[in-house]
Amino acid sequence: MTLVWLFAGLRSDEMVRLHLGCIRWQRQEGSEPGLTQETASQDTICLLDVPTHKTGSAFTKPVDPLVGRAIAAWEALRPVQPPLLDRRTGESVPFLFCYRARRVAKAYLNHGLIPALCRKAGVPLDDARGRITSHRARATIASQLYNAKEPMTLFELQAWLGHRSPETTQYYAHITPTTLAKAYTDADYFARNVRMIEVLIDREVVEQGAAASGTPWQYFDLGHGYCTYSFFEQCPHRMACARCDFYVPKGSTTSQLLEAKDNLQRMLTAMPLTEEERGAVEEGADAVERLLARLADVPTPPGQTPRQLAQQSLPVIQEGKS
Repeated sequence: MTLVWLFAGLRSDEMVRLHLGCIRWQRQEGSEPGLTQETASQDTICLLDVPTHKTGSAFTKPVDPLVGRAIAAWEALRPVQPPLLDRRTGESVPFLFCYRARRVAKAYLNHGLIPALCRKAGVPLDDARGRITSHRARATIASQLYNAKEPMTLFELQAWLGHRSPETTQYYAHITPTTLAKAYTDADYFARNVRMIEVLIDREVVEQGAAASGTPWQYFDLGHGYCTYSFFEQCPHRMACARCDFYVPKGSTTSQLLEAKDNLQRMLTAMPLTEEERGAVEEGADAVERLLARLADVPTPPGQTPRQLAQQSLPVIQEGKS
């Protein structure tokens, strides 16, 4: 009865009303007539027939083979008992937990079995969650099944517990901190939304104090050029550079002088990206074009919008005689 209480996830009323022969063994590919507890192996599952309960009709659910073996051991020792009345259904049935023509009382779990187990284990009847009652094991195993390595879904757990509504099951589906931590890690938020970008630090400008007067001292490497804007992390155009006044193209005289300096320090900085910016990095040209289009009228750090910068760069055609 202890093993059924711990591992079957039953209500106390369901447990004391189990019928004789409530365990069946079945191969995972399909049932096999004549399969017994002795011949059951790792490729078999143990099925428990649960009687009609307070919220629904009788149903069958899988349980750990340990439960099936324990019930089989008890059935081998159980003296022959007469059928007794099941007051819930009005039927005369052979109860599994029956002795001397008396069914085990529902109160026996809370007032007899659990106190005896606590005394044997040397633990108090009360803990941080309150009194240890027959419902504790049902709630515990439900939470464990929901937080397992290959967890049950809410609807699978609902069927296993015999609930009529998934709202009831939600009270049992407590997410443990370990499961929550794993889900957070698997979401891979920072790895997906943060990128490392190289920054060149001109130590000479810093050491001479020229940085305080506005001389560029840090250069964010964009691949095709450098951005000298000190608040690069806040610039909406950082992943779709508008080539504003802070932009230094690679191959230019400024960038060549910068890269030739001996006291240049190279560093990496983490850059959190928005969904659109991550798309521009990962998806390619189409995503970049979409980002550029959205930012066309957003001012750059110097004040002009990308549209205005594009117009300024157009060649001026002078009128003249052909």
